Amino acid sequence: MAALIEAAKEKDYPAEIVLVVSNNAGAAGIAYARSAGIAVNVIDHKDYGKDREAFERALDAVLKSSRIEIVCLAGFMRLLTPAFLAGWEGRIINIHPALLPEFKGLDTHARALASGAKMHGATVHFVTAEMDSGPIICQGVVPVLKGDDEETLARRVLVVEHKIYPVALKWLAGGNLHVKGGRVYLEGAAIPDGVIAPAQVARSSLG
Repeated sequence: MAALIEAAKEKDYPAEIVLVVSNNAGAAGIAYARSAGIAVNVIDHKDYGKDREAFERALDAVLKSSRIEIVCLAGFMRLLTPAFLAGWEGRIINIHPALLPEFKGLDTHARALASGAKMHGATVHFVTAEMDSGPIICQGVVPVLKGDDEETLARRVLVVEHKIYPVALKWLAGGNLHVKGGRVYLEGAAIPDGVIAPAQVARSSLG
């Protein structure tokens, strides 16, 4: 979240961060957002008991009342229902601390280490009903070093996360991304060093 807020301060950045919504009143990002002059709204899912649809209706109403166009998930640890996602198709993205499709779900760093993986990283993707399975926008890679533990690996991956998430939002808000056949295509935008756009090579087939 902080990386997106800072990136959006640049004059040529095509998105403005206007609202931070959290389901956790104690989330550290709330204070950061307020200090940056960004509106904050807390919708505690616990207030809705087991009624996920009621929680999501409240969330949807807040987003629409603020005229939100794109939703960026950051540390939001709840699965959204297909009904909610249908209204935000192509406009809601997430960052995951692994090189999808590997290591979906939780404990990604521990699982990468246990697998003996030589490379690890982070992925920005469109959100779909199936967890961590939406079309991939971009990725960032870090090596798994000898002696790494979860903490050291997580720190290096976090640096990559802070780099690629603002890039992905910039592309989406700038109209440079298109999804076709479950793949993301990039048009008319530069790819910064250290960022991988998996479907870039097929962009010429768009149309």
